[in-house]
Amino acid sequence: MTAMTAISRRRGAKPLDLHSASLCATLLRMATPISISIPHQLGRTEARRRIETGFASIVRQLPGSGGTCVERWDGDRLTFSFTGLGQTVSGVVDVLDAAVTMEIELPGVLGMIASGLKGRLQKAAQLLLTRK
Repeated sequence: MTAMTAISRRRGAKPLDLHSASLCATLLRMATPISISIPHQLGRTEARRRIETGFASIVRQLPGSGGTCVERWDGDRLTFSFTGLGQTVSGVVDVLDAAVTMEIELPGVLGMIASGLKGRLQKAAQLLLTRK
């Protein structure tokens, strides 16, 4: 079953016509951004160390994150991506003196659950940055 058929059936709609199918396909390709800012009192060096050692616990909050995650640090900026559920999730994490910011692009269907994921990601990152 295609994603468009699943959406159509889930909502109890009639089979999709050509226009609706095109619109649905466009929506599934679009990425939904999530922006998170987590304040901390650790200083930049300790916050970066914690992100480096615990980033996997944050990524595990995302659906389909069981695949390989590619991470690259450039200064205090982490760029990452992974493919899960047939879609590529990418983002950046910036470690600042008093906060860590995350910008994540959720493609297609994953974007439909972005609001629920944002809270889970925020909580996981906050735990990482407050644990003693």
